Amino acid sequence: MLEVEREQRSVDGQSQSRDVAIRVTHDAQVQTEAPAERELVFELDTVSCYYGSFRAVKDVSLDIQRNAITAIIGPSGTGKSTLLRSFNRMNDLVPGAHVTGQIRYHGLDLYAPKVDPVEVRRRIGMVFQKPNPFPKSIYDNVAFGPRVGGVKGNTDDLVEQSLRRAALWDEVKDKLRTSGLALSGGQQQRLCIARAIAVSPDVILMDEPCSALDPVATLRIEELMIELKQNYTIVIVTHNMQQAARVSDETVFLTMDEDRAGYLVERGLTPQIFTNPQNRLTEDYVSGRFG
Repeated sequence: MLEVEREQRSVDGQSQSRDVAIRVTHDAQVQTEAPAERELVFELDTVSCYYGSFRAVKDVSLDIQRNAITAIIGPSGTGKSTLLRSFNRMNDLVPGAHVTGQIRYHGLDLYAPKVDPVEVRRRIGMVFQKPNPFPKSIYDNVAFGPRVGGVKGNTDDLVEQSLRRAALWDEVKDKLRTSGLALSGGQQQRLCIARAIAVSPDVILMDEPCSALDPVATLRIEELMIELKQNYTIVIVTHNMQQAARVSDETVFLTMDEDRAGYLVERGLTPQIFTNPQNRLTEDYVSGRFG
């Protein structure tokens, strides 16, 4: 499905060639994998993230699997959000920020010279820590991305489908023309998720999406994440150990080295990380001894 969308959305010869290249690499990867293995969406090879001369994240190598929720955990200041934003090149917007190493998305180098970062961010959407709906109606919030992208078709159906997938339709279907800012915090966050879904991404990145929400709203977002992974790959940064244990399939633990750079300590299936970690630092963190 993703490959078909890519070809349909191509608007010029250059983007068409790039889309086909992604599809070919994607197909080749599926053919060479063992049947029991999930497809890899991201492959990070010794990735380091810098702000000017300061290295915030160093030498991270890991894989992210398709249709799974991967949680990135660790103490404050270990570069979790910086690493997350490198997945869709959001750090490009920060003066002096740059990445070394390689991040491959379906086999394609995300930081290759000819890759369009705007297209990267369409395919790899992001939901931020604090809900940030536009000062527009609920309808226009969801329709904004598709309109900017020149998507043709029935916008009403697209808005309804996106709101349904974000588990918000039943609550707002009679007030689509009211401001998105009038919704509760939890509803605003689900509206932001609907806005991200509306442009048909492949991946949804979530940076502490529940930290500003009450427990009831947090539970709704967690339930939504579990539903969404049937159609999307989700990578979430969270400080909430219980949340990571509840929703994620795999967990990545980062901590800070003496040079203040975050580094990967351990990653694995979530039950293993929380019940039988292989590294003492991981055990100390998930058990609450530090962090």
